[in-house]
Amino acid sequence: MEMKRRNRFPKGWNEARVREVLEHYESQTEEEAVAEDEAAFRRRDQAVMVVPKGLVPTITKLITREETVAARGRHNKTLDRRAG
Repeated sequence: MEMKRRNRFPKGWNEARVREVLEHYESQTEEEAVAEDEAAFRRRDQAVMVVPKGLVPTITKLITREETVAARGRHNKTLDRRAG
């Protein structure tokens, strides 16, 4: 009996969302892609950095950890308001 392999997606993602994103990028013209990239570089609330590929997993873990800590802080503030 052959076991069916189940695809795994990150939290909040599913096959439909993946297909939607693929369709978006595969149907873009070169001009649209360039405009989207340029708009991303102009954002003031984000930074673009060039880092060695070997550091990407470590940086990703650090960002995830910081987001988790920040989310806990927001959650605790909400609980404090409800208790007060």
